[in-house]
Amino acid sequence: MKVGLFFGSFNPIHMGHLIIANIAHQSTDMDEVWFVVSPQNPFKKNNNLLHEFDRYNLVQAAIADDFHFRVSDVEFNMPRPSYTVDTLAVLSDKYDHEFSLIIGGDNLESFKKWKNYQVILEEFGLVVYPRPSSSLNELADHPNVQVIEAPEMDISATLIRKMIRADQSVKYLVPEPVEAQIRAQNLFK
Repeated sequence: MKVGLFFGSFNPIHMGHLIIANIAHQSTDMDEVWFVVSPQNPFKKNNNLLHEFDRYNLVQAAIADDFHFRVSDVEFNMPRPSYTVDTLAVLSDKYDHEFSLIIGGDNLESFKKWKNYQVILEEFGLVVYPRPSSSLNELADHPNVQVIEAPEMDISATLIRKMIRADQSVKYLVPEPVEAQIRAQNLFK
């Protein structure tokens, strides 16, 4: 089975994530897209990060009705910060699937800073979607890189959290089950 891995903090998951995952699935030969909830991004500070299990549950609520999507907690039991190449090794040991990474053009710009980026590129490959204010570099021409057409999504999880704290509606920014769960559990307050 061919699986696209979409890593993120998903703090919270929003419509932009779901649109990109759906387009990546539809534009490639992926059988499934797995949302890999990252406890801690090695390039980002851990400020305002909802507990990983809460973020996992929000992703689960968001994708519950799409059988092409799954959520993974593989990084929850790994050393922190977790590095993508290490996560790929764990997943490859556990599953007999063909994995690739779904990343934004902004991540492609800094991809050479990733731990063992050559291994990821050669053994797994990348599916790259456009991001606002980013441009493709020479890696876009690599045979294991597939650039897909997708809307340039610039939905800010920071803005969503701010709106939630201000008791404003985040309708159309997050799926309804996600907003309902956020409100019911008083998350991001």
